[in-house]
Amino acid sequence: MPVPLASYVESWRPEPVTDEDALPPAPAAALSALLDLPGSAAASGGPLPPLWQWLYFLHWAPQQALGPDGHPRGARFLPPIPDRRRMFAGGRCTISEPLCLGEPAERVSSLAAVTAKQGRSGELLFVTERREFRQNGRTCLVEEQDIVYRSGDSSAPRHHPATLDGTTVPMAQGPWQLRLRPDETLLFRFSALTANAHRIHYDTPYVRDVERYPGLVVHGPLLALLMAELVRRNAPERQVRSLSYRLHRPVFAGEHILADGTPSHGQAELRIATHRETRHADAEVTFA
Repeated sequence: MPVPLASYVESWRPEPVTDEDALPPAPAAALSALLDLPGSAAASGGPLPPLWQWLYFLHWAPQQALGPDGHPRGARFLPPIPDRRRMFAGGRCTISEPLCLGEPAERVSSLAAVTAKQGRSGELLFVTERREFRQNGRTCLVEEQDIVYRSGDSSAPRHHPATLDGTTVPMAQGPWQLRLRPDETLLFRFSALTANAHRIHYDTPYVRDVERYPGLVVHGPLLALLMAELVRRNAPERQVRSLSYRLHRPVFAGEHILADGTPSHGQAELRIATHRETRHADAEVTFA
């Protein structure tokens, strides 16, 4: 019988950690270029769009410290379970005031929760990391990220579809629409912008033979950012007060992605669709 995952983390209580960043404009300009915007979405001294804080406070582990999946073997909030496999599941953030680009900021990260659950492919460990972002002595933004881990590969299912369709386009439902067909180059550039060395985003043999996906996996954070981008483009005058998102099924390089949104009564409902699924991810935004 396999050892329950909860037993590995019974005494795991990592201490909070504080990081600092000057929030320079270059990363925001780089993501703007990745999204083919005519200019940077944020200028020095102006507000940073929601979720764009993911471009900052990055940690580049030494190459020798990386594990076989490309992630660091050990980091403060990586649970100590064997043969660890990782998936970004979702999160939420509350924004008191936007972070100001070009002004020094502080991020305090801590472990919020650890929960073991039984999934279709075996036992899963849900880890929630809490991050508080501060500027000028004020807490501007608080977010939580939910990461799902499983142990080993013996129970890893082969993910459908067996082959990918790069021609069929998903149908829109809401008035806000953003379409994207990510390729290998785009995934590579986004990995670099977010210091993400996870091999599922660039190593096709690894993806197919080890993780058992049919192709390179589009980053979960990129899907969340595309949903947030719907709001920035269609309601630029509205300040986002809160944003929550959930990732349900993976999207693969070469597929046509539709970010689709519907505003109503001080909020907006958002989703990510392909021709295969109407809801690979969804999100809800509330406005101030």
